[in-house]
Amino acid sequence: MKNHLKDQLVTQLLSQHYGIHGNIKPLDGEVDHNYMVLIGQQPAYIFKISPAGISPDVHKFQLDLHDHLANKELKTPEVIATLENNKSGYFTDAQGNERLFRLMTWIPGRLWSEVNPVTDELRLSLGRVAGDLTAGLQDFRHPMAERTFEWDIAQAGWTMNHREVFNAEQKELLNYFQELFKGQEAQYTSLRKAVVHNDVNDNNIIVSQDLLQPHVIAIIDFGDAIYTQVINDLAVCCVYAIMDCNDPLSAAIPVIKGYHEAFSLQQEELKHLYMAIGMRMVISLTKSALNKVAEPDNAYLTISEKPLWTLLKKWRNVSADLAHYTFRSTCGYTPHPDETAFKEWAANKEFTVQQIFPLSGKSGISHLDLSISGTWLGLKKNYNNPEYFDYQIQQDQKKDPEAILAGGYLEPRPVYTTDEYVKWGNKGREYRTVHLGVDFWLPAQTPVHALFDGEVITAYNDAGDKEYGGLIILRHQEDDLVFYTLYGHLSMASIDRVIMGQYISKGELIGYLGPYPENGNWAPHLHFQIMLSMLDYEIDFPGVTYPEQQKVWGSICPDPNLLFKEKALQKNKDRVKEQTLAYRKTHLGKSMSLQYREPLEIVRGNGIYLMDKEGNQYLDTVNNVAHLGHEHPEVVQAGQDQMAVLNTNTRYLNEHINNLAASILETLPAELSVLHFVNSGSEANDLALRMVEAVTGSKDMLVSEIGYHGHTARCIEISSYKFDGKGGKGAPAHTHVFPLPDSYRGIHRGKHSAANYVEEVAKIMDRLEKAGRKLGGLILEPIISCGGQVELPEGFLGEVYTLVREKGGLCISDEVQTGCGRVGDHFWGFQLHGVVPDIVTIGKPLGNGHPVAAVACTEEVAERFANGMEYFNTFGGNPVSCVIANKILEIVKRDQLQDHARKMGGYLKSELEKLQKDFPVIGEVRGQGLFLGIELADDKRNPEPEKAAYLVNRMKDHKILMSTDGADNNVIKIKPPMIFSKENAREVVYYLNKILREDFMVSNR
Repeated sequence: MKNHLKDQLVTQLLSQHYGIHGNIKPLDGEVDHNYMVLIGQQPAYIFKISPAGISPDVHKFQLDLHDHLANKELKTPEVIATLENNKSGYFTDAQGNERLFRLMTWIPGRLWSEVNPVTDELRLSLGRVAGDLTAGLQDFRHPMAERTFEWDIAQAGWTMNHREVFNAEQKELLNYFQELFKGQEAQYTSLRKAVVHNDVNDNNIIVSQDLLQPHVIAIIDFGDAIYTQVINDLAVCCVYAIMDCNDPLSAAIPVIKGYHEAFSLQQEELKHLYMAIGMRMVISLTKSALNKVAEPDNAYLTISEKPLWTLLKKWRNVSADLAHYTFRSTCGYTPHPDETAFKEWAANKEFTVQQIFPLSGKSGISHLDLSISGTWLGLKKNYNNPEYFDYQIQQDQKKDPEAILAGGYLEPRPVYTTDEYVKWGNKGREYRTVHLGVDFWLPAQTPVHALFDGEVITAYNDAGDKEYGGLIILRHQEDDLVFYTLYGHLSMASIDRVIMGQYISKGELIGYLGPYPENGNWAPHLHFQIMLSMLDYEIDFPGVTYPEQQKVWGSICPDPNLLFKEKALQKNKDRVKEQTLAYRKTHLGKSMSLQYREPLEIVRGNGIYLMDKEGNQYLDTVNNVAHLGHEHPEVVQAGQDQMAVLNTNTRYLNEHINNLAASILETLPAELSVLHFVNSGSEANDLALRMVEAVTGSKDMLVSEIGYHGHTARCIEISSYKFDGKGGKGAPAHTHVFPLPDSYRGIHRGKHSAANYVEEVAKIMDRLEKAGRKLGGLILEPIISCGGQVELPEGFLGEVYTLVREKGGLCISDEVQTGCGRVGDHFWGFQLHGVVPDIVTIGKPLGNGHPVAAVACTEEVAERFANGMEYFNTFGGNPVSCVIANKILEIVKRDQLQDHARKMGGYLKSELEKLQKDFPVIGEVRGQGLFLGIELADDKRNPEPEKAAYLVNRMKDHKILMSTDGADNNVIKIKPPMIFSKENAREVVYYLNKILREDFMVSNR
C-alpha cells in the first residue's frame, strides 16, 4: 500500500470543503489516494486525492464521465459538490504540489474479491452490468479519453520492450499472446471503439449482500477509462472473473453471455476476444514486474501477479479457435462460421456408406444404441471386455446380416467414463462422454475407401490407444469449403501404407479396419468423423467431448449423416429433462418428492457412481440401497441366471430359500433361529408388529421420537417421523413415543445421559401400567437414521430391553439401514450395544436394489406367531430374490466389506472431526462404520437447516450426492455403498472443506 496522507489533513479537507465530520479508513489504489469516510459506523463516502503531478484534464475527464452516467440511470457513485458548489477541490501539499480531490457517495455491498463462491449466476450478472455500462458510454466522448495509456490493450505493444525481466518459461507464455496481438493487429484495429471502463477488476465490482443469490450491483472507479476497442472492456472483465478456475473458458461463458444480453457483440469482435484476454494479462504481469523494481513495498501493485501467471498458463492451453467458436455459441451465433455453408453444400450432394466400404457386400444400416441410457451395453465389465463386446456385435449382425451396424453421433456413452477421459473442471469431475463421429461395425481387415479427394495430413498409429488406434485424417477442398475427414481404428498396416502429404482420390483404398487390440482395444469398427477445423491438433483429434461443450463441438464436427441421409442414422430427439419433470408432476403422485433444488435425471449406475444422460458421474454417499455398489456385476448375473431358470412362490420346495436362511442365520446370535421372507423393510417391520401382537396380545408399542420404520399403514402408526410430521395426525393411542435419545441436542445431553433417557421410557411404561394397558414391545434402530444418524447413549439400549422384557414385551431391532456389516465393528447394529433382540428386521442391504427383505426371530416368537393363520407372501422368498440376497451376503463376507466399512468409516469420521475443529457450524460428527452423520448447528446448538440444504445442493453442484435428515433437516447423512474408498473419502472431505468456507456457510444467520 502506498504512503497515505496524514489522517488529520484528510479530515480537515472533509470538514472545510464539505462540512463532513466522520472517521476515515485508507483504501488501496494504484494511482489515487483513496479513503473510506464513515458516518457513525457506516461507510458513506469515498474521498479520492490525486497524486502530485496529475493533469487537471484527467481529473475533469473522470468528473465529466460521472456526470454522463448519472443521466443513464446506471448505479454509479454520485459526485458530491463542495460547499463552494464545485465538483472538486484542491490544496497545496507540504512539497508545494497542487493536489486535486473529490468526494463521491459510497455504494454499499461487497467487493468481488470478498465473495465466495463466485458462481456462474454471479458471473452472468457481472456481464450484464458491464454490458449496461458499455451501452451507457456509447455516446460519451472526451479529449482525454484518447490519451496514451499503458493499460489500454490496443496499445499493448509496449510490453514487447520489457521481455528481459522474465525467465524463459514466462517469456514463452508472454510471447505467444504478443505474437497473436501482432498477427491480428490489422483486423483488430478496425473494430468499433468507444469510451470503456477498462478496469473491471475484482476490487472495482460491487456485489450485493445476499449470500444465497448474490448479484453485481455496480462497477466503480473510472480512473482507467479510455477510448479503445469495445471488446477490450469485456476482455478485462473476463480476466478477473475467471481467476482461480480450473476451466477458465467455461467460467468466461456466463460473463460473455450476460454482456451480450446487455450490449450486443459483433461476430468480428469475438474473433479477437481470446487474444485480448491474454494481452490484458500480459500487460498486468509486465506492469507488476516493472513495479516491483520501482515500488518494492507497494504490495497492491503486484496483488494479482501469482494467480495471473497461473491463469495465463491455463489460457495458453485453450485453443484460440475453440475459444472463438465457444464465444460465438455463447452469443447465439453458429459456433463454427462454416457450419451453415457445409450443411448447404452437403444438402445438395449424394453419398452412401457403401462408398466407404465398397467391398463389404453389405447394404443398408442397422442402428446400434451405445448410449448411457440405453440397455445394449449392459454392465461395465461386459462393455469393457473387447471379446464379449465383439461377440455381442456378431450376434446383432446375425439378426440383420446384410446391414452395417452403425450409430453414435453426439451419443453420450458410458465407455468414456474412465480416468483417460476425465478432467477436474470448475464443478468437480467432468468426462468426455459425447461421441463426435459415427461408428461402423464390420469385421477386421474390411477395406476402407476415401469418400472424397483429399490430402493426408495425419497418419498416426498408437496400437492399443483406446480412442483411436490407427488413425488417418484427410484434408478436403470442395468448392470454396475446406474440411477434414477422420478414419479411426484402422490397422497398423494401414498407417504404414500412406505418407504425410499424399493425395488420395475419391474411392481410393485408405486402409483396413484393425483387429483387436491394435485398433484401440475395441471390437473392429471404423470411427468416421467430419471436422471443419483442426484447431491446434496435428497428429490426433478428439473423438469425444464434454457434455457442456456438445453444441460447440457438434458445430466443429457436423453430423456425418448430412452426407449419407440414412434414416437409421438420424439422431433421435430425447425428451428433455423439463418434459420428463412436467410429465411426472402431472401423472405421478404429488407426495412423491424429488431430491435437490434442481432435480437430477439419473439413467445408469456403476459402483459408487450414478450417471445422468450426458455421462456426468455423481459420487453417491447416501444410497445405502446399493449395498455393494450400483449394478454389482455378480449380483446382476446371479439374478439374471436364476430368472432364466425359475421364479415362483414359496409353496414349493426350493434349495435357494434354505441357502439364504442359512447364510443369514450364520451372522446372527443363536437365539434368532427362524426367518420369514418379505419384499421390503416396510413389510418386514409390518410383519414384526403382527408377531408382537400375536405373542403378547397387545399392539401397544414403545417408539422413539422421529423414528421411521416404513410406509405401510401399521408402520406409519409407529413412525414419529411420519405421524408427527407434515400431513401426520399424531400418535395413535397404541403408540407411545419417548424422547429421541440424543446426547447432543436432545432434552438430556452429555455422555452420561443414558440413565435420563431410560427414565423417560420407564415413566411411559408406568403410565401404561396404571392405565391398565399391556405393553406389546419396543421397536428401535440401533442408530436412529431419520432422526439424524443418532447414536444411542452408551448403556441405554441394554437397560431399555431389560425394562421391556420385565413387562412381558418384545424387542425389535430395525436393521433395515444398519445391517449387513455397515456399522463396521459388527455385522448388525444391535451388536454395538451387547443386546440380543427378540425380532430383527432386515431390508434394503439384502437386495442391492432388488426387493428382498427378512424377519429373524426366536423360535418361541415363531411358534406363537404360527397360530393357525397362514403367512404367505407371493414374492417374498422367491428363488430370484433368494439367489440375489445370498450372493450379496457371500460377497460381503468374501470381500471383507464389514472390515472395509470399519476402516473407511473410521478414516472418514476422523477427517470429518478435523473439519469440525475448523468450522464451528459442524456441531457433531457421529455414527459408526459407513453410517455417519454431520449435524450443523450454531454455537448455542440451534439447528442450521438452511445451511444443511445449501451444503447438500452445493456438493451436488460438484457431483457429490448427499442428503439431509433429522427433525430439523440439519443433519448430513453419509451412508454410501460399502465399496466406498479412501479416495472417495478424500474427495468428499476436499469439497466439504471448500464449501464450508463459502460466505453463506460462515455467516451468522
